[in-house]
Amino acid sequence: MTISRADFADPRLEAFLQEHLDDMEPTAPPESRHALDLSALRQPHVRMWVDTDAEGIVGTAALAALDLGDGERHEELKSMRTAPRARGRGVARGLLDHVLADARARGVQRIWLETGSMEFFAPARALYATAGFEPCPPFGTYVDDPLSTYMTLGLTPS
Repeated sequence: MTISRADFADPRLEAFLQEHLDDMEPTAPPESRHALDLSALRQPHVRMWVDTDAEGIVGTAALAALDLGDGERHEELKSMRTAPRARGRGVARGLLDHVLADARARGVQRIWLETGSMEFFAPARALYATAGFEPCPPFGTYVDDPLSTYMTLGLTPS
């Protein structure tokens, strides 16, 4: 598997991201789904990566800059997804380690994330916890939502 910056001209990426949005649809009402679409991921404040194997894209992850008004460098983890055919092969762990290393190298001080609180998202929450993320209150523009779990991780420079 190979991790590289996302090529937004690659039609496989659009299809992969649409599958992500489709996966989220039955988990919560629209106001409780926070996955970004392709146009939102193309914004200049977002960095996105894909993990590929011989058959195509097996995972994605993105970091979006956050301004929390405290002068520190914050980013939010977005669009973490592993293709169903590749689950259990370490794709998510590899992507998470990659984006955290990138953030550390760029001097980001804290990573935040929102994920679902339902059973469907239990593997994601477990992954984040093993990486050192801890539960936290809603951040940025998020509000309390029983269908969301919020987590954060302070970074030390690499």
